[in-house]
Amino acid sequence: MKVASIYGPVADDLLLVEDALDRIKHVENIPLLSKMLGHVLAGGGKRIRPAIALLAGKFGDYNPELHVPLAASIELLHTATLVHDDVIDASPSRRGRPTANELFNNSASVMLGDYMFAHSAELISRTENTKVVRLFAYTIMAIAGGELHQDMSAYEYGQDTMSYFGRIEGKTASLFATSAEGGAMVARCTAAEREALRTYGLNVGMAFQVVDDILDFAGDEQEMGKPIGSDLMQGTLTLPSLILMERHPKDNPIKKAFRTRKPKTEHVAEAVYMVLNSDILNESYNVARDFRDRALTALRTLPDSPARAALEDIGEYVLDRRA
Repeated sequence: MKVASIYGPVADDLLLVEDALDRIKHVENIPLLSKMLGHVLAGGGKRIRPAIALLAGKFGDYNPELHVPLAASIELLHTATLVHDDVIDASPSRRGRPTANELFNNSASVMLGDYMFAHSAELISRTENTKVVRLFAYTIMAIAGGELHQDMSAYEYGQDTMSYFGRIEGKTASLFATSAEGGAMVARCTAAEREALRTYGLNVGMAFQVVDDILDFAGDEQEMGKPIGSDLMQGTLTLPSLILMERHPKDNPIKKAFRTRKPKTEHVAEAVYMVLNSDILNESYNVARDFRDRALTALRTLPDSPARAALEDIGEYVLDRRA
C-alpha cells in the first residue's frame, strides 16, 4: 500500500500544504537560509501527520483556510525536529540524502531548526485559536522532553519498557496526537470527538515508533537510508533491544557494546543477530499491533465516513510499512 493513495478525502488540500511549504523555502535577503530550507523540505516524507490533521477536520466544520496552515505547521515542526536530531546524532544522511549538518555545519543547522520552529508557530497562530496554540506549545515541550530523555539515557542499559514507552510518547506520539486533536479543535468538533481523535493519533504514533524501532533491526538499509543497528550504535535502547536484555540479563552483547559508550560493530552485529534469530520481532510487532488496535477502537466511536476510512487505512499502513 502506498500511503499517498489513502489520502483521498484530503488529497487536494495536501497539495495546498505542499504549496505552503514551498513558499516557506523563499526567504528574502538570506539566500543561505533559502537554500537550507529548500534542501530539508525537499527531502520527501510521507506527510502522514498533516494528512491526519486534515482528515480529523472532516469530522467537524472543515475549513481549508485554517486547516491547511495547521497541517503545514505540523509538517514544518516535524521537519525541524529531524534537523535537530541529525545534529545530535551526527547523522550524515537521512532517507538517502545528505543531512543539513553534513552539507552545511552544526551551528547553521541548529539555527535552521530554530527558524523552522518559529515559522511553524507563526503558521499555527493563523488558526486564531488560543487553545490550539497552547496545544502546539505543549507538544513542542513534550517532544523536547522525549528527546532529552533519550539523550540523557544513552548507553544506559538499566532501562525498562515503561521508560521506553514514556520516551516515545513524548518524542514521537505526541505530535501524532496533536495532529489529530488540533485538526478536530480547529473544526470545532465535540469534546468526545476530539478525545477519540486524540486517542487515535496517540496510539498510531506509538505504533509508528515501535515499527520504526523494529525496522532498525529488520528493515532495508537502502530504503531506510541508514545502517541496520543504528540505534544501538548511538546508545539508544528500543523495544526489541529491551526484550533482548530481559531475556539475556547476564551474557548480553548490548552490555558489552554500551560499557565503553563507543559500541564495537561486532557487538552490535551480535545483538542484531540474536534479535533476528528469535521471536523478539514478532513480540514487538504484537505490541505495535495492540497500539494500532487501540487507535482503530477509538475511531469506531466516530461516524463512518471517507475520512474515517482513510484514518483506518493509515493505521494499517503504519503497521505494514517497510521504511
